[in-house]
Amino acid sequence: MEFVIIIGVIVLIIILANIKIVPQAHEFVIEFLGKYRTTWSAGFHIKVPLLERISKRVTLKEQVLDSPPQPVITKDNVTMQIDTVIYYAVYDSKLYAYGAVNPISALANLAATTLRNIVGELELDGTLTSRDTINAKMTEILDEATDKWGIKVNRVELKNIIPPAEIQNAMEKQMKAERDRRETLLQAEGHKAAAITRAEGDKQAMILAAEGERDARIARAEGEAKAIFLSKKAEADGLRALKEAGVDRAVLELKKYEALVSMSYGKASKIIVPTDAVDMTKSNVIFSETSGLGDTTPPAADEPRPAKKADPCCD
Repeated sequence: MEFVIIIGVIVLIIILANIKIVPQAHEFVIEFLGKYRTTWSAGFHIKVPLLERISKRVTLKEQVLDSPPQPVITKDNVTMQIDTVIYYAVYDSKLYAYGAVNPISALANLAATTLRNIVGELELDGTLTSRDTINAKMTEILDEATDKWGIKVNRVELKNIIPPAEIQNAMEKQMKAERDRRETLLQAEGHKAAAITRAEGDKQAMILAAEGERDARIARAEGEAKAIFLSKKAEADGLRALKEAGVDRAVLELKKYEALVSMSYGKASKIIVPTDAVDMTKSNVIFSETSGLGDTTPPAADEPRPAKKADPCCD
């Protein structure tokens, strides 16, 4: 009885020892008598004692391979240090277990050689400015090469590009010169824009001043023309009124005299009377003397005649 119990305990221990639980995102590669038999996915599994063994435990999560800096020579013979970061994941556990002895080491070496080949076709400036191109080419080449290892390369990134110290100094001087050149260009463009703006402002000011002077002259000319028109219109209306009133020539001549008198009221006024006006004045004087019209001087009183004395001799 005790022997049966011992045998049962041993069997139970063996069964418990061969119960395997595969975690999520993991796979186990199982061999039967040294030959590949199956791949266990996540879950509960029981292994045949002594006949089956777990050949490889594989994680299906995305992993990162950080390669150390390595010397790379460009097309223009500049040696620089470049390190890469590779993001990959295992998609086939059987190929990963039997495709290469050490797939991760093989991937790192393949990335180093691929990087040297790609950078060797580029010059220094092209290497510094073509990170995306280098990343895309390396991703394509590595993904195609690692398919037989059960590895999927998702992306490759250049982590650091470290040129030699003398190249860095030259690049810094070049960048400083470029920044100084841009600053000078910006200042020159600013001065140019300011000068153009000032010139345009002066031009607009001159144009507006000229337009204002023109409008003022036009307004003054229109005012003077209107004043002359109104003055002449008033004179014409006065003459028309006199004509309609039926005044004779003597009244018209009198109006002329009144105009001459009003002109003589000014200081330092000189009146030049034309010959026809003098003749007209003479004729009017003779007319007034003969007719008595227009003579405002009162007639002289008749002097009393002395009384006749009686002549004694004749009386």
